[in-house]
Amino acid sequence: MTIEIIPLAFDHEIEPSHDLSILVLNAAPPLRSGDIIVVTHKAVSKNEGRVVDLCGVQPSARAVEVAATHSDPRFVEIVLRESRQIIRQRGPLLVVETHQGLVCANAGVDRSNAPRPDSVVLLPVDPDRSARRLRTSLEAQTGRRVGVIVADTMGRAWREGIVGTAIGASGLETLRELVGAVDPNGYELNSTVVAIADELAAAADLAFGKLDRVPFALIRGYAAAGDGSAQEVIRSPQHDLFR
Repeated sequence: MTIEIIPLAFDHEIEPSHDLSILVLNAAPPLRSGDIIVVTHKAVSKNEGRVVDLCGVQPSARAVEVAATHSDPRFVEIVLRESRQIIRQRGPLLVVETHQGLVCANAGVDRSNAPRPDSVVLLPVDPDRSARRLRTSLEAQTGRRVGVIVADTMGRAWREGIVGTAIGASGLETLRELVGAVDPNGYELNSTVVAIADELAAAADLAFGKLDRVPFALIRGYAAAGDGSAQEVIRSPQHDLFR
């Protein structure tokens, strides 16, 4: 199998007035059935108006308490609004469970690549819905069956560094169950589940970069199949050893 990862650049700030499907089609070669479009969550969030100017944020007493002397209480206030609960805190770092069910640092609230000074970008309200909307539009315009992943970068419990992670998906399997399959030596797998959407998001992140205007990537050669969601990848609290 040969897989291509093609960066799709857009040398302007993404705004709510843009049609993301048009931006993709203008930047990409003609789409083929089985292609997968990976879009950064910031492109989706900016397009959906999920940007907050901190100058208009009044921090609550709880935000001031959590911020203490090491954090901007306005930033902490936004993190608290985007969170179901704080799971861990170490200085300015807050590991929280978001309203989307994700466990991540600072609820995914980020100052980097924000469109205005002293502003932050939030996660999409429903990343699976965002992926589904973009996929529907792309398929309607091209007549091709494609998959779409909304990706963010996250840390991992057992490893240093961040990797691309699928927070929204449509038009492809997000988990591949291999339990019961037999390897070449005759061993039957009894617990193997592959996070397909996360692996594709991590691959696409190599094309995004952190300082370049590359909000989309086309993955070609890995045929999209099935139709899962990123919600399926979130481990339930009762199976999470870290909670």
